[in-house]
Amino acid sequence: MEYIRLGKTDLLISRVAFGAMRLTDSVGEDNAALIVRKAYDAGINFFDTSRKYPESEKLLGDALYDIRKNIFLSTTTAAKNWAELTENLETSLMTLHCDSVDLYQFETEDFVPLKDGDDKIYETLLDLKRQSKIKHIGIVTTNFETAKKAVESDLYETLQFPFSMLSPENVVELVKLCEEHDVGFIAMQPLGGGLLENIPLAFGFLHQYESVIPIWGVQTLEEMEQILYFYEHPPVIDEKFNQDVAKIRNFFN
Repeated sequence: MEYIRLGKTDLLISRVAFGAMRLTDSVGEDNAALIVRKAYDAGINFFDTSRKYPESEKLLGDALYDIRKNIFLSTTTAAKNWAELTENLETSLMTLHCDSVDLYQFETEDFVPLKDGDDKIYETLLDLKRQSKIKHIGIVTTNFETAKKAVESDLYETLQFPFSMLSPENVVELVKLCEEHDVGFIAMQPLGGGLLENIPLAFGFLHQYESVIPIWGVQTLEEMEQILYFYEHPPVIDEKFNQDVAKIRNFFN
């Protein structure tokens, strides 16, 4: 497994990251643990979940309990205020069976918490970091302008944003902006929210961007094995590959 630096966090993250939001679609707790351990044994060291999916958060925490010190764990809050944010984190820590998370992400669409803001959200995140309950601060959004503002603020260490071969050209510019500000770029919805069925093509497209960490939502052991296979055998980026990407982009756009 190849590992890359996740922006200013300085964490060395596997280029294949595990999204746990679909773990509840697995058949039983034992099967979910099997999928997670398959990923871990293959060298994946970044696991991402969210308080919005409490059952998936629990399944992930149970599966990673005895190897927590060997992996990087990320979760997300969509809290509406600083008090709810604190409560969400305490619940996540209990559910994940740990004292801290490596990356705590704030999910927002319409505003970016800033230093000394009246909402006190960013100050609360800093305070939680001082308490070592979180180690790094990130932001999650699907709004381009919100993402851009967050990156340019230089307050956030990572950005999680939708990125796939269906994304408009300005998302590539957002990736470059993150590189300029040393912000780690985590790509959610690598299959375009379920629109893309050609996994090799989707994987190869994102693999071109060396600073991007795609979060692959995994439901079955077969899906995990398939993603790992394409990591080991990425498609050749040639004229035919680019033509196939262009064809799919034109179809959806």
